[in-house]
Amino acid sequence: MGAETGAVRGAALRGVEALQVEVEVSTSGGIPGIDIVGMPDASVLEARSRVRCALRSSGFDLPRAHVTINLAPSYIRKTGTALDLPIAVAILIATKQLPRRVAEGALFVGELALDGTVCPVRGEMAYALLARELGLTLLTSAQSDLAGGWGLDARGVTRLGQLREGPEALGPLGSGPACPGEGAGEALDFSDVVDQELAKRAMAIAAAGRHGILMVGPPGAGKTMLARRLPTILPPLTEDEQAEALVIHSVAGQPAEGLASGRRPFRAPHHSTSIGGLVGGGRPVTPGEISLAHKGVLFLDELPEFAHNALQALRQPLEDRQIRLVRVDGVYTFPCDFQLVAAANPCPCGHLGDPGHECRCPAAKIAAYQARIGGPLMDRIDVVVDVARPRSSSVIQGREGMDSKEMSALVAAAREFGSWRESRDEVARDPVAAAALDARAQATFEDLAERLALGGRAIVRVARVARTIADMERRERVSADDVVEALGFRSRALGFRSRALG
Repeated sequence: MGAETGAVRGAALRGVEALQVEVEVSTSGGIPGIDIVGMPDASVLEARSRVRCALRSSGFDLPRAHVTINLAPSYIRKTGTALDLPIAVAILIATKQLPRRVAEGALFVGELALDGTVCPVRGEMAYALLARELGLTLLTSAQSDLAGGWGLDARGVTRLGQLREGPEALGPLGSGPACPGEGAGEALDFSDVVDQELAKRAMAIAAAGRHGILMVGPPGAGKTMLARRLPTILPPLTEDEQAEALVIHSVAGQPAEGLASGRRPFRAPHHSTSIGGLVGGGRPVTPGEISLAHKGVLFLDELPEFAHNALQALRQPLEDRQIRLVRVDGVYTFPCDFQLVAAANPCPCGHLGDPGHECRCPAAKIAAYQARIGGPLMDRIDVVVDVARPRSSSVIQGREGMDSKEMSALVAAAREFGSWRESRDEVARDPVAAAALDARAQATFEDLAERLALGGRAIVRVARVARTIADMERRERVSADDVVEALGFRSRALGFRSRALG
């Protein structure tokens, strides 16, 4: 019996990327069976049983020959179930049960059920972008949540037997995602948070300049309410940002309804989250919470309760906006351009400095509790604000201050002014010089930085916050008042650790 061959384009995930895999099939004489080579993992090897049952259930003949399947390139480990469909199609082409034209100009991705149903897989957005890059039509499960848009050409397959009619008989997937900003309305609003105007001001500054923010206050002060409303004052996702975030959520197998309507992601992992859950890892390597917060907000409530090594793992991603995980089979790079929002109690009982409650925590325990965050991470948080317990009368009467609409307008205006200023002026290499302090502001800054013994990184970050405050007021030069306000938020960070002594 002469050898018959068939080749089909498939793909496999590596990190948040989909890599093309050529599925080559050769049939030859020998003991009937299926061998898969090309560095498959256990889930890919299990495709032998799924494909065999799916072919029989779909009315195709099982080849009475030895079938060898090669997944090229062989130096990349193949994981997951997305190669089921291309393996089945390649076998059918090799045995001449399907014409070769079925595979022309197509990228096949899908898991096969035993009855021949084509099931969706994680990472479909990554596969779709790969198909677009290669100029191919993506053939995947008709049950997929993937929609059209971004120049994608995707068609849905319900059952394996549909391929007898050819790809042209398959319907397109979806009519397209919602445009960025469409359906982005949300019930949450900063008007719900009463008696917290200083904290709202801090949130607006953080949103305008993309600064990390830490809120310190007793339980019930409204820290979580403030954090959850931050996305309502951030600009909607652009089309490119939306696509990047959707790829990460798709690869991680996370729902993305909010992303599809243009809302920025908001991730709030529990403080028991492991370092792998926070930054990514596992087998196969998948994105962590910091990558799922890409182009959105990462909220860490009860910050001192997180494991010390997990918090320190945030230092490099906060600077580089990406995380590099080194594993035996290579380096995985995940984007993580997020805005950090954190909340903490001032002491283990939470009542240090709260006029309505007495704190009985020993000074040593308070110092140890506050030190859990770590100096290097605190140094990378630009804005620290005290969130006091709201007055009972304000809560009962429902007094309102700034709402999300007002704050969003402030943030948008500051970002627009900052973009105009940067496009007009040549940006200085020195970040402090780039802040454009006037003479009085510079003298004030030098004096206060000396008194507070600020380090180099702290000086740069205070200058950036002062620049953001000036942008919110649409001023080209940073004033002394801007510097004092920025240092006020910074000095709270310095005082966070000294409260145990005072």
